[in-house]
Amino acid sequence: MRRRKDSHKARDLAMQRMDRLFSLAAEVHDSHPERSSRYVQIARQISTRTRVRMPCHLKRLSCKHCGGYLSASSSRVRLCDGILITTCLGCGRQMRRPYRARIS
Repeated sequence: MRRRKDSHKARDLAMQRMDRLFSLAAEVHDSHPERSSRYVQIARQISTRTRVRMPCHLKRLSCKHCGGYLSASSSRVRLCDGILITTCLGCGRQMRRPYRARIS
């Protein structure tokens, strides 16, 4: 399967759109939480359609189970034995990610 010549342009455009959608989701989350979840859903669709991985800093802002936007008011974060546990208050599911404490 041949790749298009402008695949880098499409990748950059997809990344810009995903970034813009997450910034819009952050802006409107307090007033319209349903709209912010829809923005996250659209960003995921862009990621899968263009086969571009969503950056880690954006992926952490969405619930893997219900697809909702995770802000400080819609999630609970706990640290436990090197594991970051994020609980979505919309669906109640937990996401666990390892972390390493910085040694200074």
